[in-house]
Amino acid sequence: MRLSYGFVRGEALSCIYHGWSYTQAGNCLRIPAHPGLTPPDTIRVATHQVEEADGVIWVAVGEPVHLPPKLEGLVPLRSLTMNADIATIEAASGAKSEASGLLKATQQSETMWLLLSEQEKGHTLVHVLLEGENTVRDRISASRAAESLRRSAEDLQARESHDA
Repeated sequence: MRLSYGFVRGEALSCIYHGWSYTQAGNCLRIPAHPGLTPPDTIRVATHQVEEADGVIWVAVGEPVHLPPKLEGLVPLRSLTMNADIATIEAASGAKSEASGLLKATQQSETMWLLLSEQEKGHTLVHVLLEGENTVRDRISASRAAESLRRSAEDLQARESHDA
């Protein structure tokens, strides 16, 4: 069970499966099956640098290469995973992403900003953002456009993989 499925209680992150609790520094604070035990310092989890900027939470695995991009005026809509690499998503959208990973795409007459983060080869986490205030109808339309782009990118990725 991934620790990301856990919950925060007080200042500690707890595993939803075993109930073990960890401090912000990553060391084990409590093991419910052994209430009298003080966990040794060797029981710990990896920690990462986290920053909230413009409504998006950024996590750096290791030392960050650069600060998060400025997203002023952009509002997060949703996140989705695409079974395609960044180059294929760029090709499907007809646009190039900035060095920060931000890409401005127009799909089905909907303009959206995409934050692209390749998770592993051929799999990209995409955070969809919209400019300014939007109606519910606008958000639904943009969400559908993002799904359409996902299908296009995944189809293109499959064709490229098949041709290789």
